[in-house]
Amino acid sequence: MKKLGKPRDHSLFLKTFRTYLQYINSGLYFRREHIIGLENVPIDGTPLVVVSNHQNCLNDPLCVCLKLTDRRMNFLARANVFKNPLFNKVLRAMGLLPAYRMSHEGFGAITNNQSTLDAAGKALTDGETVMLYPEADHQDKHWLGNFKIGYLRIAFDAAERMEFKQDVMILPSCNHYSNYFHARTDMLIKFAEPISLMPYYEQYKEHPRETMTQINTLVRNTIQQMMLHVEDLEHYDQIDFLRETEFGKRYAIKNGFKPNFLPSRLRSDQRLVDTLQKAYEKHPAEMEEVYKDVAELSDEYKRLGIRDWLFVHNAGIGALLLRGLGLLILLPLFIASIIPTGLLFLIPKIFLKRLIKDQMFVSSFNVGASAFISVPLCLIIPVIAIWIMYGFWWALGYFAAFPVMFILAWNYMRIFQKFKGTCAYVARRNREDINKLRKIRTSIHNRLNKLIEHN
Repeated sequence: MKKLGKPRDHSLFLKTFRTYLQYINSGLYFRREHIIGLENVPIDGTPLVVVSNHQNCLNDPLCVCLKLTDRRMNFLARANVFKNPLFNKVLRAMGLLPAYRMSHEGFGAITNNQSTLDAAGKALTDGETVMLYPEADHQDKHWLGNFKIGYLRIAFDAAERMEFKQDVMILPSCNHYSNYFHARTDMLIKFAEPISLMPYYEQYKEHPRETMTQINTLVRNTIQQMMLHVEDLEHYDQIDFLRETEFGKRYAIKNGFKPNFLPSRLRSDQRLVDTLQKAYEKHPAEMEEVYKDVAELSDEYKRLGIRDWLFVHNAGIGALLLRGLGLLILLPLFIASIIPTGLLFLIPKIFLKRLIKDQMFVSSFNVGASAFISVPLCLIIPVIAIWIMYGFWWALGYFAAFPVMFILAWNYMRIFQKFKGTCAYVARRNREDINKLRKIRTSIHNRLNKLIEHN
């Protein structure tokens, strides 16, 4: 019998690098992080397969890895990110394993997966954790794709290696972001109750394919219930627009949710999406007209460079002057903050459009560029130089002030963008096109409220 092994110890490199990434991820990139159901994660040493939806590329496994610090994590990631020899060493040291896909690496490369499956199976028999994404690729919207059953093959293969004497567990999880692309936003990870495979062992021996299909359905349904899943892809853009604008905020408040608290807003958005989809089933003609107007409203917002919140506050010249005065007063503070942190903003702008064609890699690229380029240049090297020239306490002061300066600079630029939008709105506030949009917006809200109340 293959006995349950002992998880490998975390190397000094892995501990140090993970602490460094935690500083970038939690200290700089995300504003707030919400971890729900952490008590559902089995203790270290339990063979565990974590499966999740996949919507934000490398940020998805990174956020989980930085939260489950007591477990030895192993991740399956697309093979093409391992092409660079240096990245290959770093990624493998962090626990990543290459997954070869026919659609990307070709049929001939599929055989390379056997070594990955063997490594993942060994990790489980050693009591470690394997995390993967059964959709086999990331999505570009709040939607859960079909699940492949490869993760269950790995899990049952590990159980068979241990002669079905040890339990292997599946932990469904989901991730959710208040915004996929911007820094200083909120992220959320949910863990459901783990699913023990031991009760399925005898059934699996007789009917392996049917058993895995049954469990796969259970796991996928569990994840879908935890996340924001928009089934109506035909009207996805309109539904997403409604939930992100004032309509979604008012819906949350009306139904007792907190629109600015991500876990609560997720529950509100789930209910809103479900309500809109049911309204479409009952009133397809009326909802089709509403969605047509929503699409027009969204397109006009983009064309004019304005946002929905401007119609709520209906800003005038007085508010515009106050915002401008505030920005002018804070300008010296912004300059003092942007000088040491500027590369964190500049480097992504220089390389992002050239290197990233898939928009869902934007945030992953920003975190990666910060970790390997911007933070070393803006923080690590200056701290060392200040330490040498002025002493430890000055270096420590710079280190402590750095995230504060980054946050100040980021918020100033965000406020400036709002100021520009306010200028565009005020300049057109009494024009025919803005009045037309105001009427369309009011009509959409009134019609939707009536259709929703009828459900």
